[in-house]
Amino acid sequence: MTTLDRALLTTGLFIPLWLLLGVWFTAQAYPGYQHLQQAMSQLGATGAPTAAFSPWVNNFPLALLFALFAWGLARRWRRSNVALASALLVLLHGVASLGTGAFACDPGCTPTEPSFSQHMHNLSGLLMFLSLTLAALLWVWMALRTADSRLLASGSLLCAVVSIGTVALMARAAETGQLFGLYQRINYGVALLWIAGLAWYSLRQPVSGQAKLPVA
Repeated sequence: MTTLDRALLTTGLFIPLWLLLGVWFTAQAYPGYQHLQQAMSQLGATGAPTAAFSPWVNNFPLALLFALFAWGLARRWRRSNVALASALLVLLHGVASLGTGAFACDPGCTPTEPSFSQHMHNLSGLLMFLSLTLAALLWVWMALRTADSRLLASGSLLCAVVSIGTVALMARAAETGQLFGLYQRINYGVALLWIAGLAWYSLRQPVSGQAKLPVA
C-alpha cells in the first residue's frame, strides 16, 4: 500500500472526530442550543447566530474528507466492482454534505411553507442517509463473501439497521418535538463510526488479501 493510499484512507478515521468537535465548537456560539433536542442543521439555519460559519466548520470540511476517503477506498479495493460502488456512494454522501451546507434550512428547520433552500437541504439530507446506508449494506455482502472479517460484516449490518431504525424515531420526534437531536446524533454517529471502522479495516488488511475479493 502506497503512502498516498494510507493518507487517503486515514481521513476516514478523522471523520467522526471532526463532526464531534465541529458541532461542539459551533454550538458554543449558539446561546441556548440543546444537543438532545435540536437538529445539527439548526446550527447553520437561516437567521441562526452561527449560520455564517457553521457550514465552513462542519459541512464543507466533512465533504472534503468524505471525497478523499472515497478516493482511497476506490484505490484500495479497485479490483472489486462492489467496493467501487460503495466508494461512489461515499463520494455521493460527500456531495450531499456539501449540499446541506450550501443550502441552509429555514429558521427552525421545520417551516410550514419550505423555501427552495429548505427543499434542497432536505433532498441533500435524504441523499446523505441513503448513500451511507446502501454503502454499509454493500459491505455486509463484501465482508461475508470474502470471509475476511465477520466483525466488519456485523458492524455494517448494525449500522444499516440503526440508521433505518433511528430515522423512524427522528420522524416521530419531529412531530412530538422531543429528543430529535439525540436520535439524529445516534443515526449519524453510528454511520460515521462505521466509516472509521471501514477505514481501519482497509488500512490493516494486507494488500495480498485483495486477491480474495470477487470482481463482481
